[in-house]
Amino acid sequence: MIMVTGATGTVGREVVRLLAAKGVETAAVTRDPAAGALAGGGRPVVGDPSSPQSLAPALDGVQALLLSPRAVGGASAELLALAARYGVRRVVVLSAVTVEYGGGYRRFAEEFERVEDAARASGLPWTFLRCADFDANSLAWAPQIRATGLARGVYADAATSPIHQRDIAEIAVRALLDPAHGGRAYAITGPESLTQRDRARLIGEAIGREVAFEEIPPEALRRAMLAQGLPQDVPDRLIGYAAACLAEPGPTTDTVEQLLGRPALTFATWAAEHAAAFRS
Repeated sequence: MIMVTGATGTVGREVVRLLAAKGVETAAVTRDPAAGALAGGGRPVVGDPSSPQSLAPALDGVQALLLSPRAVGGASAELLALAARYGVRRVVVLSAVTVEYGGGYRRFAEEFERVEDAARASGLPWTFLRCADFDANSLAWAPQIRATGLARGVYADAATSPIHQRDIAEIAVRALLDPAHGGRAYAITGPESLTQRDRARLIGEAIGREVAFEEIPPEALRRAMLAQGLPQDVPDRLIGYAAACLAEPGPTTDTVEQLLGRPALTFATWAAEHAAAFRS
């Protein structure tokens, strides 16, 4: 059995779906019983991964753990120690490409480094998936695009190689099922470097409507995001990384193609799949 933390999140939901398609029993961890039932076929495990003891009854028989730091919060070391006591054989950690390549505020990379260090210290065989920013982050523009045809944000020329969640999930499934990936840290990105303007244009092509990118000052974006009730770290992560990638584009790797034997999925593919979210 595989335990997936963050099972209703962008990557976790895909992982659960792919494992179910392979007939692999999955414990899909969720704080919300109703949401867990929608997690793609896995068995919902109601618990709070940031309070690992709430998951203890479900760890019996688990062979591998997908650890989402966003879901687990500061309890990664405790959860990993508990998993080791219950005989879990390996852990796959969703980490960030900034651990390897830098960029953005240093404190955010350090958060992922602490989780990686906890995995190493746990004694469990580990695999780190150091991900670029997600294609799905662009869904934050959907209300603006539907209403105005504009995507608003900071640093229009900041360039990264965003990655499709399905690519991350396919690699995660391989690492969860195959111990040969133990002790490996993979930097995984999309196949091409895109500016913010490029992404807005590609969304426009997907919906058959011109979408322009409107650059706004960082503080204006911060105020808007906080007014929506988002935690303060969210605009800080976005603004800090965008500023870094304006000075130097984020990395582009061929890791997806090396591991999956096919090219990484493009942002245009993601935009076409999610076009309905951007149409008015």
